[in-house]
Amino acid sequence: MNPTKWRIATAWLTLCVVWSSTWLAIKVGLRDLPPISFVAIRFAVAIVVLLAVSLGRTRLLPLRVADYGTLAVSGILMFAINYTLLFWGELYVSSGLAAVLQTTIPIFGMLFAHWMLPDEPLRMQRIGGALIALLGATIICGRLLNFNGVLAFWGGVGIMFGGAGAAFSNVLLKARAVQLPAAMLAAWQMIFGTVPLLILGLVVDGNPAHFHWTSMSTFCLLYLAIVGSALTFLLLYWLLPRMTVTNLQTISLITPPGAVMLGWLLGGERFPVWSLFGACFVLVGVWMIFRRIREQQRAEAVAAVPDRG
Repeated sequence: MNPTKWRIATAWLTLCVVWSSTWLAIKVGLRDLPPISFVAIRFAVAIVVLLAVSLGRTRLLPLRVADYGTLAVSGILMFAINYTLLFWGELYVSSGLAAVLQTTIPIFGMLFAHWMLPDEPLRMQRIGGALIALLGATIICGRLLNFNGVLAFWGGVGIMFGGAGAAFSNVLLKARAVQLPAAMLAAWQMIFGTVPLLILGLVVDGNPAHFHWTSMSTFCLLYLAIVGSALTFLLLYWLLPRMTVTNLQTISLITPPGAVMLGWLLGGERFPVWSLFGACFVLVGVWMIFRRIREQQRAEAVAAVPDRG
């Protein structure tokens, strides 16, 4: 591979590894920290890191006034809604199962991309994959209702609903082509999504100084903020113009097995047989969505965005 392809492959692999580990970090941190404030403080720290990386090195403000609207909508969807529902859902759902449920992101991304991106049309193969994956998600949520109670069921549904918001955010950013360096693209999104969460956290959770801060919860927070947010979103938005949305979201196929393994090895989590059954449907369906067909390969080769450093 040429240097550009090596950089793309390394960034993609880093995202897979880090995002496989963040699910367990969330679960462990939630033992001591309330979900809304946990999300808000995580991204407040990440914003500081991204600004520190950007100051004096790159442009800080969008070029167009309309870009602020795009950043606000995508930021609220990605950070305020998606991550709040994810953290709340993990109070009642294991970290591995939460990772599996968020593999529905590419299903929604596929539908939004068909609607908003002419170069990524919907195909029958992808429709079939989406239906199979949704069947798996239905099995998982249905069994959660039967075995883990109503809150676990709504936790699973909430995680998928947040995933739909994240998928729309990704497609919206690609469709609007906001001209910002990756660090500030992520920072502005986080600002718009985090400010309302900080206010809501103060109202619902109270003063963060009174939280049960332990060395483990502090480590989880800093890991999620610096490695799991600042670094990963830098890589994500660097990759966004260099890969199709659909191919980029193949990460969703890799992270669930990694999250399940780490939850089992380090978190003492168990993954019941019925969950594995539903997860298999989800992963097969998502694989069908991402599996290239010959016409798609030709189109992607023509539409590939060259690397400009």
